[in-house]
Amino acid sequence: MSGKNDNPQSGQGRPLPKKEADLFKNVVKFYESKQYKKGLKNAETILKRFPNHGETLCMKGLIVHSLGNGDKKDDAALEKRQEAIDLVKKGLMMDMRSHVCWHVYGLLYRSTRDYPEAIKAYKQALRIDPENLQILRDLSLLQIQMRDLVGFRETRLKILTFRPNSKIHWLSYALGVHVCGDAEGAVRALDSYLDTLEEGSKEFERCFESSELALYKNRVLSEVTEEGDELAGVKKALVHLDEVKPVIVDRTGWLQAKLSYQLQLGMFDAAKETCHLLFERGCTEDHRIHGAYMCALLQCDRDTCLEVQKLKGTGTLASMRPLSDDERRTLIAAYERSNDETNNNLAASFPRSAAVKRIYLTLLAPDSEKFRLNIDSYCQKQISKGVPSLGSDLSSLYLMESNNRYVLANDPVDVKNHTVYKLLVELVDSYINSLGSKNTFPGDTTVCAPSTLLWAWYLRAVLHAHAAEYADGITLINKCIDHTPTGVDFYELKANLLEAGGDIQQAADVVDTGRDLDHQDRYINNQTTKTLLRAGREEDAKNRISMFARHEGNPEENLYDMQCTWFELELADSCRKKGQLGRSLRKYIDVIKHYEDYHEDQFDFHAYCVRKVTLRTYCEMLKFEDNIWGLPFYGHAAEEVIKIYLQIMDKPAQDDEEEPDYSKMTAAERKKAKNMARKKKKAQEKSETNGSAKKEEPAKGADNGNKKKVNKNHQVNQDPNGAELLALDPAEEAKKFAAILVRHAPQKISSWALQYDVSVRRGKMLMALQALYKMRNINSNSHELFARIVDFSERLMKSATAKDNASSEKVIATEFPKLMGNQSLADFIKSALNSIKADPLSSLPMRIAVSKAMMSSLPGKKEEALSLILDSKLACRGMDVESCREALEFVGSIEPGAKEQLKILVGARFPIVKDL
Repeated sequence: MSGKNDNPQSGQGRPLPKKEADLFKNVVKFYESKQYKKGLKNAETILKRFPNHGETLCMKGLIVHSLGNGDKKDDAALEKRQEAIDLVKKGLMMDMRSHVCWHVYGLLYRSTRDYPEAIKAYKQALRIDPENLQILRDLSLLQIQMRDLVGFRETRLKILTFRPNSKIHWLSYALGVHVCGDAEGAVRALDSYLDTLEEGSKEFERCFESSELALYKNRVLSEVTEEGDELAGVKKALVHLDEVKPVIVDRTGWLQAKLSYQLQLGMFDAAKETCHLLFERGCTEDHRIHGAYMCALLQCDRDTCLEVQKLKGTGTLASMRPLSDDERRTLIAAYERSNDETNNNLAASFPRSAAVKRIYLTLLAPDSEKFRLNIDSYCQKQISKGVPSLGSDLSSLYLMESNNRYVLANDPVDVKNHTVYKLLVELVDSYINSLGSKNTFPGDTTVCAPSTLLWAWYLRAVLHAHAAEYADGITLINKCIDHTPTGVDFYELKANLLEAGGDIQQAADVVDTGRDLDHQDRYINNQTTKTLLRAGREEDAKNRISMFARHEGNPEENLYDMQCTWFELELADSCRKKGQLGRSLRKYIDVIKHYEDYHEDQFDFHAYCVRKVTLRTYCEMLKFEDNIWGLPFYGHAAEEVIKIYLQIMDKPAQDDEEEPDYSKMTAAERKKAKNMARKKKKAQEKSETNGSAKKEEPAKGADNGNKKKVNKNHQVNQDPNGAELLALDPAEEAKKFAAILVRHAPQKISSWALQYDVSVRRGKMLMALQALYKMRNINSNSHELFARIVDFSERLMKSATAKDNASSEKVIATEFPKLMGNQSLADFIKSALNSIKADPLSSLPMRIAVSKAMMSSLPGKKEEALSLILDSKLACRGMDVESCREALEFVGSIEPGAKEQLKILVGARFPIVKDL
């Protein structure tokens, strides 16, 4: 740290004597080398003679805080932390003109992750010592951590001004200019640094650091734009690539950058050559390169090229949008295997590439004979090899056109009607018939291995799963298990079919049986744990997952240490289903805490990446960290936290300690009630005592004469049942997480739906209206949007809008009717009803939402509301066990007799479901 004060003050501006001054320097040295006990001893020696020496008090506080391990939350750690805070504050009061005291004060706040306060302390220290490089450096790290990009740039400029001979300072300043959006200024800064180097410097040699610096400058250069020519930077970057080629180590990255520039500039012939060079370097399985190759072949516009480069996984241009006949022919010629030896296309050049073979199927028209022949050959080869993932692979061919874009058919109704699915069913059924009778594929005389029929059954079972034909799928997978009882994949598929079909308990038993076949397989063990948790069998799940967790304590705590978010989310979901809201909240918040740790972990890389010159990766890391709160697991946890707090707001928990009204009871009833209350209280106290004792009890087998090493770094959870979380203000907590979701996951309709739910409960009708408009922009046909528009209209009619804010009332009166097409609520519901009648396949959730709206807002429509669900015969989209349960609950609340009628339909649709 910068606390190396050449003339430390003994208090009130008096310097320490030489002996104590030397001791103080040792205190700083021992702190920096983490020799905390020696540092504390030296500090106490100084304080014996100068008890009010501010800088020593601050340093002692910093050392005490480090000894107390600031991340822990047990009583001892909290006591140490408070002692450290008191010491630092006392030291600061004794010498407020010392930059060391303010710097230590900032370090203390930084260690507790209170970065805004730490920044304030650093800035105060700089007012006293404006040229202190260590404080400036620490301040810059906090500024980039908090994304104060302008402040970061200015701080790095100051550091560069004081030390212009350092490479790190030049790169950090250039980075600061770049992240502020001034690409041209960043290029000038990098050029200025390179101009300071002498000929023959290391930066001009071919090594990793030189290569990364050159590629980073090239990337920044490509972002430069000029008035009237937004591609000026791209042109310069392409020229620059050739200039720096001699020092480049990452030749694949160099080629990928060149390919991107060539596509943007319309240099399609050159782009095709670059793609071939990348394929020859082993990138034949990289679908991003294939997507770029397609763009070059079809000479796509710049926007399309950029969009294709952003696709993830196996996405390419062919799976992104429909192709014209000419485009399809062009791409097929490049990917089709030809007997013409002069045809040097991809299939001929890379005959073993799986991606080339698979992409070729995507290019063919699904209703063509060529597609049938090729997918027939493809399936036969994969079945002969026994590839379990074949069904998942083929499901990516269920492409449907929507707004000149392809979307994947996920609903079983759409899958069953898809051309590719129908063809696959026809082909696989023919395989099963032929293999079962002749042990050969149709039209072939080659005898197949006995396992070929087995994997044909397996593929057909997967196709049944795609179409939600769970009973038929289970029948086939049972044949697979009878044929080969040791096939783990068969048990996993059967469990998936059972779970989707509504029998989660049997699914858990089946997958556990499969797990028992291979105790070394972590994947199947994790699947078993997940299914057991969904079945509500928490203890069994913990026993399974503990096989791959540390054994010196509770596996739940070990998994928290390992940040195993999927387990904690499944456990939290399981607790919520059981009604254990506090414990469920605790586990969701634990997941959120992991993401806070991920965000905190970037702090260590701000200096490291600049020092190692991994600037391209560092910029990508900053972008990733900016979007971390929009990732799926965080979104799941945050959404469930909001739902729990909304549930608490709607139904506040009753005070268990509140006594019943004894005045209305007879003497005997009163005596009986008091005895029951007393017994209940004793049982609760006993349960809590046993629970805490159980937590403190060592794990079985933990001490067999040899003590196992205990994880001292584990953070003890002081609130395992979430009592503190339940005591928080539910409105404020729900508001906080809803704000995070709409800021970081605005593309999800669920984010805005929850924002609406929170806003209306807080009486913020304008915010609720905004959420409705956002939902409409995402999906105007969503049942969630429809239900909330109806809810908003009903709330307005009940409250006659907010009378305390005339401007809000005016905006709502003007804008809300547009959401309903300027119709009355009754007409809006009737129009939705007519839309459903016009579309027999309209989703079950939408039918339920409209039925509920009819019951609440259209009196006398009971029969029509019921018919909207019953007449569908459950042959519609959005069909799963949960939506059927919701329909049963709603129908039962209206007409118990109709519920029995619907149960018959659900039983026919899901014959294996157990608990309707």
